[in-house]
Parts: sequence; structure tokens; C-alpha cells
Amino acid sequence: MEFRLLKADEIECRVSTVKENGISLLLYKDARVDQNILDETVGSMFWQRKHALINGNLFCRVGIHCKELDEWIWKEDVGVESYTEKAKGQASDAFKRACFNWGIGRELYTAPFIWVTDADIKGKDGKYTTYDRFEVKEIGYTDKKITKLTIVNAKSGKVVYTLGKKTKTEKVVEEKPVAEQFIDEIKIKTLKADIENGVVKDEAALFKFFGVKDYSEITESKFRYYVEMREKK
Repeated sequence: MEFRLLKADEIECRVSTVKENGISLLLYKDARVDQNILDETVGSMFWQRKHALINGNLFCRVGIHCKELDEWIWKEDVGVESYTEKAKGQASDAFKRACFNWGIGRELYTAPFIWVTDADIKGKDGKYTTYDRFEVKEIGYTDKKITKLTIVNAKSGKVVYTLGKKTKTEKVVEEKPVAEQFIDEIKIKTLKADIENGVVKDEAALFKFFGVKDYSEITESKFRYYVEMREKK
């Protein structure tokens, strides 16, 4: 069974980190998107979800009826509490993660590191925030990997990020390698700031966490995982 790839209006942008010189964004899906795609692909009568509390953690199991075997196939994952409605947020997160296991929205894991400098950033006492909201205007895939992405400011409609920009000859211009992007202005500044602020003990501990010997070896996926873990803490 194969689920279709997500459309642009089914993907939301979340502000991950805010710095004085820009913000980073993460792409995510809403639980309603999973429900709609399940209804659309297998039918509302042929999938179900169940939740269970195991060792204090809320798990969700998503079952899909296999017509060939005439039985239910289940896949599950654990949820993480949200900052607002903890129980509801944890249940929703567990459901979305279980749907990732089925392949729904898994292409989001191929998203590039999204850094936006054109944003209204407000700062006080060395802390920065933004009230801008962002939307995915356009998205394209090659072999289930994101190769085209346009993000706009929801308020102004202005394009603030573009991946896979086309030239006059319609050839796709590839972005600089992710490791190079990080080294240029984002990665080192972000990670060194975390060391200075005590988030990470020192460079040795940082490199040990990533399993690398140098900043240039930190891949996009590893950095995204680091950012997500830091936000949860």
C-alpha cells in the first residue's frame, strides 16, 4: 500500500529557532491531514486508531484492514506532550508519528534546513522572537524527496524561501551543500551559542553527540534532530 505525497496546502511551517539575524523553520503535518489521507486511500471504514498508556508514555496504534489477508495490520509510535493541551497534544503527536510509520508524510524528513532572514524579529535582553507566520506556497518531489519548495510570509504574501529555483533556461539551480550552508553562517553560530549559553558542555561533548570530529561533518538530518531535541527540552 502506498500513500500519496503531501500537497502544499497540507504542510504547515513551525518556527524552530529565532536568532537576531534570522529564523529556522520546520515543516510538519496536522493530524487531520493524516485522517483525510487515510479516508481517501483506504476508506473511512477500513482504518482505526487505538491509544494505550505504557510506562507513563502514550502510544497510538493505527490499524489498516488488509483485504488480501482479511486481517488488520498495525503500526504504532509514542507521542510527546505539547506546550498547550498536554493530553490532547500527546495523543495527536502519537497518531501522527504512527502515520509516519505507515509512510504518510514521510517525505517531510527530506526537507532542507530552512533559514529565513526576511522576518520581523523582536528582541529583548538577548532573547528573540517573531510573530510572523509562514506558509508553503509550492512543493515538488523527485523520488519522494523534496526538490522544490517555496515558502511565503502569510501576512504579506512575500516569498521568503525558495529551493530549486529555476533559471531562464528552466534548469534547476542546486543549493550549496547543507554542510557548507551551516559552516557559512548558521550551523557554527547556532551550536557555539549553545555552548556559550550552557546548553552543551563544550565542543567535545557536542561532537560526541553528533558522532563527528568537525562541524563540517554534521549533516542536515543530524542537525534537525538536534534542534528538535533541544526544543523538546
